[in-house]
Amino acid sequence: MPESSLPQAPVPDAHPPISPLARLALSMHGRPPAMPVGWRDGAVLDHAHFAARMSAWAGLLEGQAGRHFALYLDDSIEFGAALLGAWQAGKTVWLTADTLPGSCASLAASVDGFLGQFPAAHAPLPLPADSLAERAWTQLADDFPALVVYTSGSTGAAQAIPKKLSQLASEVATLEQLFGEHADGAAVVATVSHQHIYGLLFKVLWPLAAGRAVHAHSVDYPEQLAALLARGPCVLAASPAHLKRLPQHIDWSGARAQLRAVFSSGGPLALDSALAAGHLLGRVPREIYGSSETGGVAWRQRVPEHPDDESWQGFPGVNWRLMDDGALEVRSAHLADDGWLCLADRARVTAPGRFQLLGRSDRIVKIEEKRISLNAIEAALLATPLVLDARVLLCDAPAGERQKVAAFIVCSAAGRALLDAEGKLALNRQLQTALGGQVDAVAVPRRWRYLEQLPINAQGKTTQALLLALLEKPRLPHARLIERSAEGETPRLLFELHVPANLFYFEGHFTGAPLLPGVVQVEWALHFARQHLDLPARFRAMHALKFQQPVLPDRPVRLALEYDAPKASLQFRYLSDAGQHASGRILFHPNAAAVPDGGADTPTPAASAC
Repeated sequence: MPESSLPQAPVPDAHPPISPLARLALSMHGRPPAMPVGWRDGAVLDHAHFAARMSAWAGLLEGQAGRHFALYLDDSIEFGAALLGAWQAGKTVWLTADTLPGSCASLAASVDGFLGQFPAAHAPLPLPADSLAERAWTQLADDFPALVVYTSGSTGAAQAIPKKLSQLASEVATLEQLFGEHADGAAVVATVSHQHIYGLLFKVLWPLAAGRAVHAHSVDYPEQLAALLARGPCVLAASPAHLKRLPQHIDWSGARAQLRAVFSSGGPLALDSALAAGHLLGRVPREIYGSSETGGVAWRQRVPEHPDDESWQGFPGVNWRLMDDGALEVRSAHLADDGWLCLADRARVTAPGRFQLLGRSDRIVKIEEKRISLNAIEAALLATPLVLDARVLLCDAPAGERQKVAAFIVCSAAGRALLDAEGKLALNRQLQTALGGQVDAVAVPRRWRYLEQLPINAQGKTTQALLLALLEKPRLPHARLIERSAEGETPRLLFELHVPANLFYFEGHFTGAPLLPGVVQVEWALHFARQHLDLPARFRAMHALKFQQPVLPDRPVRLALEYDAPKASLQFRYLSDAGQHASGRILFHPNAAAVPDGGADTPTPAASAC
């Protein structure tokens, strides 16, 4: 049966009083067994299921030595049960935004074990079977060491931040005080992960404490999001990166009828993006300002009548003040103690109780004993007509060598035209010349990467780790669209690809004679097709896959794509002057836009091709 036709449990119009986090396990166990806790792939999950899962995780961890355990699960409902079960077992849970090798290595030095979907090399404990045994649920102490979370890493290396239960409880109570009336009777939908503090609060702790149902999987594609939001009263937790990319051609009328509130966190949302999202979704996002270290600090909701008002309203219970240099300081129950914490953000007072952010003060670096502002370099790049978006950072250098600045550029139309016509070196020189009169010579970037868009993680943030990974080995070729079918015809695209010799996928495949793996060719076809075509969200099958001759480094190759919409079929071919290299057809579920929760169990083309 299609998920869209599965029966849905009604969301109650009213909820029990919000449960203190110290008693949350007791509250969850004491709620009516048939009360819905949420949905997974369209199926209703009730509190009886949740209590059994919570008991299973507690039983598993009570038998484990050590106190500190890393937890990573995609499913928010299972994650919530594991989190509460771990707390009942007296364990401190460490959260990471991803399971990349560097993140796992950092965790391995600090934890006693791994839980959930970590790589097998770290021997994660298996998911426990449901427990039917009765157990005594306990009230936790307010100073219970509940979590260790990591900063996002947007402006530097991620740092571990411990959180007491009282800090998390204070945040949940504040969210209910501010926004509870907008969320009552509404299910929680999210495009962000609960592995970060924002998603953890909005998608797990606050809904569980307030008795609101959640959709277990984060939503990856706009088509899925529109269909899911239209299914009943709901609130949406998203990020600026997700909200500013909402496509206008999708029918959002159902979402406009059902959405009660939209939340955004992870960075400020530009006025035009906030209002555009409000136009499509029917609710202008409520933006949350805060961090992993501070918790929530302030919020705002933009209005077209006052476009120049960029100010933030402090959360109740959060005190703030400005230092002489404009640095913002905060004090609240969301922090580890009652002292003032100085932030890296600068601000100015705009009205009683309101402030405007003026940028960060911590992006000053030293190169050759000179103080260099990375923000100033970015501003100078953005001032050129060649650049649409830019990030710069300081790269580590071998001993004895000078550190270099790296620039990551999203080109404007003019910049892309120059890049396509004259190449990377010509664009490098143009931008270096533009910086010459504004930036010290030692700070002019020496390493350049030109991107279709800045990389973002599951929280919609561009982190230093993601940018540094781009300097190591590229994973995509340089692509230029050279032909496109006319409107009304069968969609056809032709790309010219340059496959660099330092491509990540050449490593080990094979030594001395690098060849592009077939699975990568399939993924590239899907990647470039999704950039330019309106494809269904879910992969179904792959047919007629053939690899006639290898794709080699630094050899030009063309990628031809043709999409048959009635059959939901994408045909791809790799060609060059030497003939055809590979071909195949990727088939999709034609009704994928109506499938909720991201279709997490559907195999990807890469998995099938392997």
